[in-house]
Amino acid sequence: MSRLAAMFAQLQQKNRAALIPFITAGDPSLTATVPLMHALVESGADAIELGMPFSDPMADGPSIQRASERALGRGVKLRMVLEWVREFRRSNQRTPVILMGYLNPLEAMGMATFAELAAGAGVDGVIIVDLTPEEGREESALLKACGVDPIFLLAPTSGAARVQTVRELGSGFVYYVSLRGITGAAQSDWPEVLKRVGELRRELALPVAIGFGIRDAETVTRVAQGADAVVVGSALVEQLADCSNDQAAVQVAKNFIQALAGAVQKPRSVQ
Repeated sequence: MSRLAAMFAQLQQKNRAALIPFITAGDPSLTATVPLMHALVESGADAIELGMPFSDPMADGPSIQRASERALGRGVKLRMVLEWVREFRRSNQRTPVILMGYLNPLEAMGMATFAELAAGAGVDGVIIVDLTPEEGREESALLKACGVDPIFLLAPTSGAARVQTVRELGSGFVYYVSLRGITGAAQSDWPEVLKRVGELRRELALPVAIGFGIRDAETVTRVAQGADAVVVGSALVEQLADCSNDQAAVQVAKNFIQALAGAVQKPRSVQ
């Protein structure tokens, strides 16, 4: 059983949604990424989404765009990101790690090479933001062949044909973009989001994570009522950007996650 499958099975028994924070690899410093990953887990994160910096992160809002720019300015490369995951795995073999980024750097490395290196480093899943499922058959097959879950995005505008393609090609979980916009934007129609997520859970037979627009414990509590996982990104990235050193960044991450960790319990009636 994969780490992601084991995590979701364990949390279902506890009637909890997974808390998945997002950080950008190489921000706020080159030496902060691995300590931050451990701090997130120690504070209550169930999995980690690690952003692969890219020069044109079109789906990301200003906070994550700036984090990518800072990381790239420090010289972060894709192989460095994979090495940080490998270092994290030296003392943590349990917590799932999902890489999130864009297709261009992976194609530059070669998808087959990337899939092999990611698996060897201990990556559990990959989200390629600008790769649609219809165009991602080859990439999905390469990742699956190496034991890495290809995780696809669905949005409020996704039609039945795309949902079926994701059911066919995706694994691990599905990332539901809760709004028509960029990361960091606000969501005002959570009842509609949760209704759609409930439908997708039945249609896909895969766990569904909700991301975009989640910034605080109140929202986490609301989203956890109907989702299998809650992804929090921009709010944490914004706080880390102000940290002057790694120690401060670790403390900020711990405080942030501790404030959210108790908010992912589902109501007793939700299964």
